Amino acid sequence: MRDHIQGEDYELWDIVTDGPLASLKKSAEGVDVPKTRADCNVEDLKKREKNAKAKKWLVYGLGLDEYSRIQGCSTTKQIWDTLQVAHEGTTHVKRSRGTLLYSHNENFVMKDGKTIQEMYTRFTTLTNELKSLGRIIPE
Repeated sequence: MRDHIQGEDYELWDIVTDGPLASLKKSAEGVDVPKTRADCNVEDLKKREKNAKAKKWLVYGLGLDEYSRIQGCSTTKQIWDTLQVAHEGTTHVKRSRGTLLYSHNENFVMKDGKTIQEMYTRFTTLTNELKSLGRIIPE
């Protein structure tokens, strides 16, 4: 996903992970509040366009079930965080999954009746899952 969005526009991934580009103004009380469309200048409108583009690219490939999970989200960061928890789980779940996968790696053996190619595919899948959880396996 990251590569696809960065390929469209490198800055869009920052919007997904860090939050929208803000167009703020000072209220009468001196507090920063979002600008209304009428208050926006050309630069503010470009920020809004980038935010909308990032959201489009993130939502574009979602199916109906995925879309129903994120339809209440207003920013790309909220959408991304929701999808991450849905697919990767919380930090605790990731840590438990990493421990389980690491154990599978430590006890990895070729199963009876399997070919070398099937074993290699299983091993590659295991190491890729560990890598995605931030657990690098030394050689």
